[in-house]
Amino acid sequence: MVIPVAGTSTTEPTASRNPVAPLPSATPSRSLAEALGFFRAWLRDPWRVAAITPSGRALAELITSGLSERTGPVIELGPGTGAFTRALLKRGVKPEDLVLVEAEPGFAEALRLRFPAVRTLQMDAARLRTQAPFGERTVGAVVSGLPVLSMSPGQVLAILKGSFGRMTPGGAFHQFTYGPRCPVRPEILERLGLEATRIGRTLANVPPAAVYHIRRRSDPVLPVASASQGEAAGHGALLGQGPAP
Repeated sequence: MVIPVAGTSTTEPTASRNPVAPLPSATPSRSLAEALGFFRAWLRDPWRVAAITPSGRALAELITSGLSERTGPVIELGPGTGAFTRALLKRGVKPEDLVLVEAEPGFAEALRLRFPAVRTLQMDAARLRTQAPFGERTVGAVVSGLPVLSMSPGQVLAILKGSFGRMTPGGAFHQFTYGPRCPVRPEILERLGLEATRIGRTLANVPPAAVYHIRRRSDPVLPVASASQGEAAGHGALLGQGPAP
């Protein structure tokens, strides 16, 4: 969604905490407005916003599969217009257990309006190491909409360090990619003691995308509910377990 630029912000992250709000649903008019807003953001800064359209529902369903109220706290990085956010709330993640980290000011403000019951932090995702969004509580998962292929190794390293510094044992970093293999370089995974597993691919997204779960090698793998055959057929996902190529 948005490429964070490490070290460019010197102000404290801003947050929104309105506890009362109905969960928004994606209507045609809202989807069009979000797409136009995303495209305008890309026109303003194509190097920072690495896609011209927001992620589709099929990808949102795939990247959030297996997450629920029982997951506990979840951090979403680079939520953009909120496609993954809606899917997380639909799967039962409580608004108070969800924190959105968005670097682009326009997206951050729009997220506060669309999801006022969810805390939105306008900050660089690479600063996650310096923040404790849930205090002493660890997070069950990090869902990333960041275009890591467009980011420097240093940025990716900082983001993963910050994420796994807050992660409960067995938790996973959920990352999508439009490419043919895990977007995190093997040397970065090796340095941090991580491993990546491709959990599925959807042809219904534009462009088609795959989702990887990144975990510590020493952690037990927690059971994750994958999409049912009916769900996969409905959004064109080709699901399958396997190591990162």
